[in-house]
Amino acid sequence: MQATVGTGSIMLRLSEIQLPLDHDDDALAAAVVERLGIDASDVLGITVFKRSYDARQKSRILLIYQLDVEVAAELEQRLLAQFAGSTRVGPSPDTRYRFVARAAADFPAAGQQRPIVIGFGPCGILAALLLAQMGLKPLVLERGQAVRQRTQDTWGLWRRRQLNPESNVQYGEGGAGTFSDGKLYSQVKDKRHLGRKVLAEFVAAGAPEEILYASKPHIGTFKLVTMVEKLRAQIIRLGGEIRFGQKVDALLRDVDSEGVARVRGVITSDGETIPGDHIVLAIGHSARDTFQMLLDTGVFIEPKPFSIGFRIEHPQSVIDSARFGENAGHPLLGAADYKLVHHCKNGRSVYSFCMCPGGTVVAATSEAGRVVTNGMSQYSRNERNANSAIVVGINPEQDYPGHALAGIDLQRQLESLAYRMGGESYNAPAQLVGDFLSGRASTALGAVEPSYQPGVTLTDLSAALPAYAIAAIREALPAFDKQIKGFAMPDAVLTGIETRSSSPICIRRDGNFQSVNTRGLYPAGEGAGYAGGILSAAIDGIKVAEAVAQSMLGQPPD
Repeated sequence: MQATVGTGSIMLRLSEIQLPLDHDDDALAAAVVERLGIDASDVLGITVFKRSYDARQKSRILLIYQLDVEVAAELEQRLLAQFAGSTRVGPSPDTRYRFVARAAADFPAAGQQRPIVIGFGPCGILAALLLAQMGLKPLVLERGQAVRQRTQDTWGLWRRRQLNPESNVQYGEGGAGTFSDGKLYSQVKDKRHLGRKVLAEFVAAGAPEEILYASKPHIGTFKLVTMVEKLRAQIIRLGGEIRFGQKVDALLRDVDSEGVARVRGVITSDGETIPGDHIVLAIGHSARDTFQMLLDTGVFIEPKPFSIGFRIEHPQSVIDSARFGENAGHPLLGAADYKLVHHCKNGRSVYSFCMCPGGTVVAATSEAGRVVTNGMSQYSRNERNANSAIVVGINPEQDYPGHALAGIDLQRQLESLAYRMGGESYNAPAQLVGDFLSGRASTALGAVEPSYQPGVTLTDLSAALPAYAIAAIREALPAFDKQIKGFAMPDAVLTGIETRSSSPICIRRDGNFQSVNTRGLYPAGEGAGYAGGILSAAIDGIKVAEAVAQSMLGQPPD
């Protein structure tokens, strides 16, 4: 697909190149020649920057390309002048990453402290990697275990109903994203192309090269495991240190004579005091005890909106047929996904979240006596069911007023209820969609076999969420069926509950990425309320690492 690019020439970016799904190998070059009005011999190379598809007409699915085209410099100038003002032809943007600072070779010298990174999920990994690449030799503290031990611990819950509260789907190397669909796309504004830096590092660590050009790139859990191990090795090779099983129990924070609070270090669960005046807080959205510790310490935290709901499962073939028609199963299309939203009469919004084509529903609790679901898939996405969260947006003013951590209180209440409804065995409560819409308890499964492990308990889910959420989901499912035929099929399965859609709090920071009331503390990623997925969390980790480096090395921010 990608031609070798020569040296000493200029690249043009061509957008909206539309070709049939089954186009031949020469079609890209022909489309370039036609778009630019040049001879085939003028084209020195073609690189696919992005490939997506348009499936609005299922019988005529189109592939949509963005191409970087190499031509001679003098021709490039003429073409740019010819297509001035065009949105479909222009210069290829410079997506190369440039480091904002670099430490001296002898860092840390006398009087210097290493930066500390708390948490080793997507945000913490990229923050630590960038700090290491800039010569700042970070110390990473991760409460969970290394990814392979963590995988064994996670399977302990899924297969044996044994939860390790410190090593599970939420805690450990790779973060919650490791046991997910591995989606690598985001809607964040990215003028500096930091997402490209993330993807390039992932490819260098063993991720499939197609993530560089696929419109909706993903990796899947098994490939993520190997990838995070290689990223860890690179950080260590560059002088960083990573300690697993190191929960931070206390943040050392003092206030100077002018009333300004500053971090001075941390105390870990084994009693060690580690000094540090630059601390990246990348703790993820489920670190509830750490949120409480930070609040008690005096760090400013405020509640933020999040969502609650269920997982829904359909046969993947139903979704494929609804989205792709006769082209279902085409290798370039893969397993079909969807994105749905419905605005309800009661003022609530219901939407699909974390859709996992050809995946499974997984047990994702991090606390004993509670049930939480999430979605996961492998790179192949070849499991029999499609699943996604169907969630209702909620907000602190209306649904959990009172204090900064009231959203966590609500999460715990609902997760404990789901545990009881499932039989207090880590089974999840479940119900067929037909029964849910009719208001009766389910007593037997239909054509859809739920994938959740360790198992499900059929019941009436109307008691699992607040009445407003149940009413909203009951209104939304038939509306979604009008967009995707079969979405409200009676045998589809709802599994409860989904509460960890995003962080229920925000650790507010200023324009320099520091806590608004604690100098030297850099809240980052999903847990701090600044990201919503692997890629956006990783991008935020880069931004925070840059801010830390500039502060430590006395360089003004850009």
